[in-house]
Amino acid sequence: MTPSTTRPVAIITGAARGIGLASTHWFLARDHDVVLIDNDEATLTATAQELSASPHALPILCDVSDPDQVQAAFAQIDARFGRADALVNNAGVAVFKTIGDTSFQEWRHVLATNLDGAFLCSQACVPLMLKSGSGGSIVNIASISGLRASTLRVAYGTSKAALIHLTRQQAAELGTRGIRANAIAPGPVETEMAKRVHTPAIRADYHDAIPLGRYGTLDEIADAIGFLCSKAAGYVNGQVLAVDGGFDAVGVGLPTLRRDAAEKGG
Repeated sequence: MTPSTTRPVAIITGAARGIGLASTHWFLARDHDVVLIDNDEATLTATAQELSASPHALPILCDVSDPDQVQAAFAQIDARFGRADALVNNAGVAVFKTIGDTSFQEWRHVLATNLDGAFLCSQACVPLMLKSGSGGSIVNIASISGLRASTLRVAYGTSKAALIHLTRQQAAELGTRGIRANAIAPGPVETEMAKRVHTPAIRADYHDAIPLGRYGTLDEIADAIGFLCSKAAGYVNGQVLAVDGGFDAVGVGLPTLRRDAAEKGG
């Protein structure tokens, strides 16, 4: 079947806000058709209204943890575009509790969205990527919490660590068919979720631990996602790009280093 559009098609989950919406703008600005998948109907509707001037944005209400909903969503994408060039598995949820306080239902909710959702969407998207004959790019949005442990993130961190390994599995298998798979591991980013759950004390802790001394912006994460989906990253496969201001690269001692530098006037 010949694709029904010559424009590249980017599919973004969790696209109604935050990193997903910033990525949507990135792709629209670069002449893509963009599919916005989200399970928050009110927010998705509001975002669709904001983008209504663009004929190249298609919103689809879908819970990525539900196999039937995922299959229906990608059938709609196939009927509309007949192709897919980029898939950004961004949909995610978090529960910030200790191991003992995290219920099994909460554990499953996080794993179902963050890990199962990426698996299901990738599985449904690959046939569309193969249709165009030019391969494609999958970018899974992991987290620094998948690279290093932290408090109150037993479900979230575990889901993101598993997502990183899923990325490598995808790269090994799908790379033979011209489809690249990589992961972004954002550090703390100025999202609505971070503003809700990061107390001033937590923000101060992050600033102390990050060499750049600040949170990242949505556009900075979207730029990294866009790079991995672009031809400029045509030989990048199976990698995890930490977009975190240096957080993952550093151990202890930054506050002392800053204090010493200030005392020396450096």
